[in-house]
Amino acid sequence: MIQLKEITSYLESLAPVSLQESYDNSGLQVGDRDMKVNGILITLDVTEQVLEEAAELGFNLIVSHHPVIFGGLKSVTGKSATERVVMKAIKNEIAIYSGHTNFDAMMGGVNSAMANRLGLTNQKILDPMTGQLKKLVVFVPDGHLDEVRSAIFEAGAGHIGAYDRCSFNLEGKGTFRGLEETHPFVGEKGKMHQEPETRVETILPAHITGRVVKAMISAHPYEEVAYDIYPLENVFEGAGMGMVGELKDSIDEEIFMSFVKDRFGTSVIRHSVLLGKPVKKVAICGGAGSFLLGKARLSGADVFVTGDFKYHQFFDADGEIVVMDMGHFESEQFTRELFYDLLMKKFPKFAVRISEIDTNPIKYF
Repeated sequence: MIQLKEITSYLESLAPVSLQESYDNSGLQVGDRDMKVNGILITLDVTEQVLEEAAELGFNLIVSHHPVIFGGLKSVTGKSATERVVMKAIKNEIAIYSGHTNFDAMMGGVNSAMANRLGLTNQKILDPMTGQLKKLVVFVPDGHLDEVRSAIFEAGAGHIGAYDRCSFNLEGKGTFRGLEETHPFVGEKGKMHQEPETRVETILPAHITGRVVKAMISAHPYEEVAYDIYPLENVFEGAGMGMVGELKDSIDEEIFMSFVKDRFGTSVIRHSVLLGKPVKKVAICGGAGSFLLGKARLSGADVFVTGDFKYHQFFDADGEIVVMDMGHFESEQFTRELFYDLLMKKFPKFAVRISEIDTNPIKYF
């Protein structure tokens, strides 16, 4: 059997919890990280019925998109649905792990799944994050530059857009003196030494800093490695909210809405006033996406497909874009397949199933 921490570590290597929004509560909700997992049930929401399904299957891990513990708990007495879910999970020794806005934010995550379902090309993050990048500077002696630089790149640093292995290199001289307890790679302890070195600068996502530094130190010949890490405010194109892309061919607005209804299996789309223009560029956001309407307009998108728009928010389309609200559940429903594919890719011989429970709390007459 696999330990729970192996599964959670894998999921968080794809979508680090650091990418989640400040209001969110992604991660392990219930369970012991050292417990052995015998099966995984995937769902959008965790309900009592989903827990019963997991118990009947003999599975002791539920992976959900929406966190079951979201606003915090002050007591667990069973007076609310959330408390009853937590109590039943603990009683049945079922762990719950949720990947929410961190999986919304990752490239290849929830919004990518939506974009792929619509066949969008030239996909880009609609609202890329800032504050998620760092600069690494390290000083490397001559003759070891390629080895150290390659280790840094192999660990995931050096990506800028569609380019990889990016770095800046400046030659100079390093000075140091080894004290009595040292064993210097070059020079003699107790004596001042100068060594030709190259200053290597590269960029990396903040969440892989530990991995990159470990690889760098392992490849570096010095007993004590001199390096600096700087926080950057650059835009990180690899993570953020929403997605924008293009259809292969322009189509009529009503035909596009019918296409969306077919691809997402929904019978209703609430929308703003149609503009009588062809649809080519499409902005999307799984779940509640009204906060991205301004970004969608700035992107030049013809339509914005999302969920949970309020009455007055439709006015903000302001004749520049068509808002298409398919519903929260409907826009994120294929997150279940996303989790399934990711888990089966890593653990192909493990028992993973998608829940058969319809957890959509909204019904249509």
